[in-house]
Amino acid sequence: MNIFYRILINALVAFGLAYLLDGVYIKNFTTALWLAVVLGLLNAIVKPILVILTLPITVVTLGLFMLVINAGIILIGDDMIEGFRVDSFGTAVLFSLLLSFISSILYPSEKKSES
Repeated sequence: MNIFYRILINALVAFGLAYLLDGVYIKNFTTALWLAVVLGLLNAIVKPILVILTLPITVVTLGLFMLVINAGIILIGDDMIEGFRVDSFGTAVLFSLLLSFISSILYPSEKKSES
C-alpha cells in the first residue's frame, strides 16, 4: 500500500511543478500518474545500471554527476510518455531536484518511532 501513496505523492508533486516551472508540461493528472509509475520503474531498473557504469566520474565529481543521471532519467521519461515534455537539460535537472526534495519532505522514508 505504501507504493501507491508514494506514486500518488510523486504524481501530485510533478503535476504541481509542471505549473510552476516554465519548461515542464504535463497534459493532465492521469499523465502525471503514469509519469510517477514510469519514473519509479526507471529509477529501479535503469538508474542502478547507470550508477555502476558511471561510478568513476561520480566519485571524481563527489557525487554531483548523480544530477546528470537524474536529469537523464527525466529525459528518458519525456521520450516514453505522451503528454509529458521537458524543454531542456537544465529544466530536467531543476525538475528532478525539486521532485526529489519535495517528495522526500511529503513522504519521509523512515517513520519516527513514538516514545
